[in-house]
Amino acid sequence: MDKKKLRRQIKEQVLALTRAEQSAQSLQIVEHVKALIEERKPRVVALFSPLKDEVQILPLAESLPASCRVVLPRVGDRADGTPEMEFFDYEPTALADGAYGIAEPQGDKMCAAEEIDLMVVPGVAFTREGVRLGRGKGYYDRYLAREGVRAYTVGVCYACQLLQELPSEEHDRRVDIVVAGE
Repeated sequence: MDKKKLRRQIKEQVLALTRAEQSAQSLQIVEHVKALIEERKPRVVALFSPLKDEVQILPLAESLPASCRVVLPRVGDRADGTPEMEFFDYEPTALADGAYGIAEPQGDKMCAAEEIDLMVVPGVAFTREGVRLGRGKGYYDRYLAREGVRAYTVGVCYACQLLQELPSEEHDRRVDIVVAGE
């Protein structure tokens, strides 16, 4: 399977979902992830700011206990030009469009990779076994490959993004569990 072609096909399927279908599936996913969080009791949860074709996961942040630190990714380049992603504290009123038009946290309180207990990971597609097809830039794969990362990873996707098999390369990182809408 060609990853580029597959990404395009899946994106078309997601964009074909009505707003009501996206909303209903997002709500189911949020509730399931909330139950996982209640069970695992993480101190630090990493979420993401969704694009229009991704699960609307941010409402989860509002339902987490006050004792739970929520962080979101911000992307940029290292001094050598290598793309990099870091996580910063989430403040709903302190988000601004960053790379790729994604809302990013603007604070300066960075979260070390080893502090994250549970990470909700977006993807273009997943398999039940945790194989993930990302957008092709490798941000999550590089982050999850870092030394010290110990987060329990939760892939989230709409039903049409859950496939039987996906192409996978050595550098691709799997998630621990996939939560899909119905």
